[in-house]
Amino acid sequence: MKGILIVALISILMAGCGKRQYFAVDVDNPKFIPNTVFTGSEDLTSPKFKHLIEKYQLDTIFHGETNELKRILLLRHWIKSKIKIDDFGDPYPGGGYVEGILDAALEGQGYHCGHFMKVQNAIMNAYGYVTRTLGAGPGVKGGPDGHHGIDEIWLNDYNKWFLSDAKYDHHFEKDGIPLSALEIRDEYLKNKAADIIKVKGPERTPTDVDPETGTNKERSAQTYTWVEFHGHNDLFTVFPNHEELLIMYDDDFFKNNTWIWGGKPHWAYAKPEFMKKVEDRDAIEWTPNTIASTVTIDGDKATIELVSDTPNLKEYQMKRLPSGAWAKVDDKVEINLKDKKYDLVFRTMNLAGVTGPEHKIVIDSKDY
Repeated sequence: MKGILIVALISILMAGCGKRQYFAVDVDNPKFIPNTVFTGSEDLTSPKFKHLIEKYQLDTIFHGETNELKRILLLRHWIKSKIKIDDFGDPYPGGGYVEGILDAALEGQGYHCGHFMKVQNAIMNAYGYVTRTLGAGPGVKGGPDGHHGIDEIWLNDYNKWFLSDAKYDHHFEKDGIPLSALEIRDEYLKNKAADIIKVKGPERTPTDVDPETGTNKERSAQTYTWVEFHGHNDLFTVFPNHEELLIMYDDDFFKNNTWIWGGKPHWAYAKPEFMKKVEDRDAIEWTPNTIASTVTIDGDKATIELVSDTPNLKEYQMKRLPSGAWAKVDDKVEINLKDKKYDLVFRTMNLAGVTGPEHKIVIDSKDY
């Protein structure tokens, strides 16, 4: 009788251990910041992009390179190699159109920074790299007060923007991380850029004094004391009907100083309808291609909802670790939970086949 009671007790205990309670595990994912300030993006369905790639045989630039940053730097270097600098060639041929600029450049015509900015924006977007145009200047009364046109490019592998100067084929880095315009500004205002380096070309060669201009790192970084982000991110596809709007970071420095350009305050001070002051830095450094998620678990069913600000979004993709393959999913995914643990990874893909930063979701369980 005693043995029968023990067997019965074990059976009851085993029956009670057959259920699981599922829960989502906190994961340190790339930060998602929605776009609340900028308007529009380049439309990758425009035939202008395909024509640009085919006309100038841009695919040949990569030489099989798969690393995102290296591909971008190779494209930038090609632009630099094809366009020479001429800051005083007005009126410039080409009418401001990217192909007009490139065609004349291939015949030996030189151009200023704004033309380099336009060309880089078009070529990078053609390959699905989210790129925006901006202007900058040192703004010093009685000192250097010029204006420079450049681009920022979104790096999916780093989940951040970085400033890319096609005219001089350089950018700035700190501890091996490419820096955005505002990050360069931070470093200059802090200690005149003592803690960062300027690197040149696809090899990212540290270069204090630019051999082409004689400008040192400190003076180059000073250019980003003032930064204007162009509020409409569709310059290539809508040109020449591009709208003007300047996004300015409205911090204490901006409030307490004046941007001097050409010996007088920047023209937008007198035309406030063209200047949008933004106090929220995150709103300027929003995160394209990055995912935020909400996980809801009801018994043995998980519902995952995905959100992203991805220009030219083609699809979301998911795979299950450790060996699953990427597969297309909707922005709402439902999973019937059976296994003890789920390690899931999500990403965006745009129309050019460029994928965004990976977003991980872990669903674990405990028996009860």
